[in-house]
Amino acid sequence: MNSRVGCFLRLFLAAVLFCLVLGAGAGLYWYFGPYKGYAGERFIEINRGTSTQEIAQALAHEGVVRTRWAFLAIRILEPRAKLQAGEYRFGSAVTPWQVFNKIRRGEVFYQDVTVPEGSNIFDIAAVLAATGTVAPKAFLSAAADPSMIHDLDPRAGSLEGYLFPSTYRLSHQSTAKQLCTMMITEFRKQWKAIGGDPHNGEIHDIVTLASLVEKEAARPAERPIIASVFENRLRLHMLLQCDPTTVYAALLENRYRGTIYKSDLTSTNAYNTYTHSGLPPGPISNAGVASLKAALQPAQTNYLYFVAKGDGSGSHHFSATLAEHDQAVSAYRKTSH
Repeated sequence: MNSRVGCFLRLFLAAVLFCLVLGAGAGLYWYFGPYKGYAGERFIEINRGTSTQEIAQALAHEGVVRTRWAFLAIRILEPRAKLQAGEYRFGSAVTPWQVFNKIRRGEVFYQDVTVPEGSNIFDIAAVLAATGTVAPKAFLSAAADPSMIHDLDPRAGSLEGYLFPSTYRLSHQSTAKQLCTMMITEFRKQWKAIGGDPHNGEIHDIVTLASLVEKEAARPAERPIIASVFENRLRLHMLLQCDPTTVYAALLENRYRGTIYKSDLTSTNAYNTYTHSGLPPGPISNAGVASLKAALQPAQTNYLYFVAKGDGSGSHHFSATLAEHDQAVSAYRKTSH
């Protein structure tokens, strides 16, 4: 009988111990297992100086960890770990350890947004819409305010021309104004690097000319030559007749249909260089370094015309006379059809 009781007690104690271990394991898993208490994704912004208590509370509030105590428990085990400021993205079930290590390693969320050379503000807005970063309408509104570059160009009517094309690293919290500031800062840097005088009173015309060159040139070597054609025509008071200005005029009036129509060429919009002499009122795109250099130092030529060769090379035929130009246009039409 005693042996039976002893055996029963041993089995009972083993069962109790098993239940305790199982319960402890379940509790630990509940605290420290993978968890996702939200739909979609969450972004957590950790500012410099934020305490561990505040971080834990934010993580629990957004459903990244089940309870803030789990995160705080890990902090007790890792008292010397440095939790880095920044914005963090969470999109799947993760353990508190994984969350802690992500913040310790500084795996900050960002998205690279590339703005190609020759992009205008409408092109940039489209890039932003495709990447889902800065709201396009907010960007266009910010770009319409030229106050950030009035120290460089008092004549600027918007930020067009000064939003330097490059790759920019944006966070989920980046604003349109912050992006514009980054792009203008890069323009100032590049302008200085190529020898542009920040106090040059002609910067408005130079940047405007560079924007035309950027839209017309496909081959870098031709940019100074194209700049010289525009300079020569300006000197002789000839209409520039630059197709991209006609497109830009249509874009400003929200009537561009993907190609140039006769009505576009006869438009009275100030940006249409088929009906208005001189440079347009301002830049029509955001030029890269090569086009800015070409506008600063155009080639010395007697050319007044240019037309694409039509062979797919992106190169142009340059002419000093209308007769020669007409022949080049005829050749283009033959080779491009």
